Amino acid sequence: MRKRTLVTRAGLPDPARGEPFLPGPVFAATFHTPGDPSDSPFSYGRYHNPTWNRYERALGELEGGPALTFASGMAAVMAVFGITLRPGDVLVLPSDCYHAVRSLANGYLMEMGIVVRMAPTAGNAQAGHLAGARLLWLETPSNPSLDVCDIATLVGQAHSQGTLVAVDNTTPTPLAQQPLALGADFCVSADTKGLVGHSDLLLGHVAVHDSAWIDRLRLWRTQTGAIPGPMEVWLAHRSIATLAVRFERQSANALAVAHFLQNHPAVLAVRYPGLPDDPSHAIASQQMSQFGSVVSFTLSSQEAAAHFLSACRLVYEATSYGGIHTSAERRARWGGDDVPEGFIRMSVGIEDIDDLIEDLGQALPSSVSD
Repeated sequence: MRKRTLVTRAGLPDPARGEPFLPGPVFAATFHTPGDPSDSPFSYGRYHNPTWNRYERALGELEGGPALTFASGMAAVMAVFGITLRPGDVLVLPSDCYHAVRSLANGYLMEMGIVVRMAPTAGNAQAGHLAGARLLWLETPSNPSLDVCDIATLVGQAHSQGTLVAVDNTTPTPLAQQPLALGADFCVSADTKGLVGHSDLLLGHVAVHDSAWIDRLRLWRTQTGAIPGPMEVWLAHRSIATLAVRFERQSANALAVAHFLQNHPAVLAVRYPGLPDDPSHAIASQQMSQFGSVVSFTLSSQEAAAHFLSACRLVYEATSYGGIHTSAERRARWGGDDVPEGFIRMSVGIEDIDDLIEDLGQALPSSVSD
């Protein structure tokens, strides 16, 4: 079954007379469990929920490996760290990955005795830091700079010395990139963003190449309580049915926006893997089927970026990305990312592209000096 069709059917029960296509969320903390509780499919809401099961089955079909859902993307990240790393282990991390992951590694993990090594995503630079590593963490494209690394090459180098590999696949989603098929051990996603795409819930998941890891992830989730709410999971399952329609429109719009920005005199630099002259394009074209919604570009100053964002009529100034509404923000305002003061990360939505480009055109200054 092709992906465009699969997303509309993933995880749904077999048709049954009088039953809904997707059963509603099950709200339960406790279930009837007379006798031996091991004989009951459900017993307590921190252990399992039928709504989770359906969504996880859908994720498994999309990812190509068993999956487990978590309360947020960062809960999913921590679950992978928690089941793979012990004091003295070495974690190799992109120096340009999501800042919350870097903060977790440089804070809590280092305090727990984990050795953290960092190198940029571009040029597969992490390959030079793999000696003795327990886990290699990749994020491609990186957030927010949109650099790309060669997953298959790095997986081969890591596995040759016994290093596990996890890939943060949040930006491309399983529709556009398949880390497990490229050999990764773990595929991690903040479903909050492009996968669900409506900016209305927090959720994450981990998919695995070897099903043996699922039991350890499930135990981690149960013991730490990093569980999602059934309503959020049901909404996510409902939303992924439109993933192909949303993502394809967003990718097409993002490419058009990137071309527009590239030719605008007020824009100093543009990054988008779909641009033929982008440094990431060659590798991205090999491992991604589409290039996603995120475009990064740089204006001359903090003031120019602030003026642009305030002048936009169709662009929400907000953090996060992947939603159906176009949003953007000046990333330097948060700190933690090595980007210029005028650097803007834009998440392109599904609006009419002519309306969107007209809005960007009236919001941008006429030149770098304006």
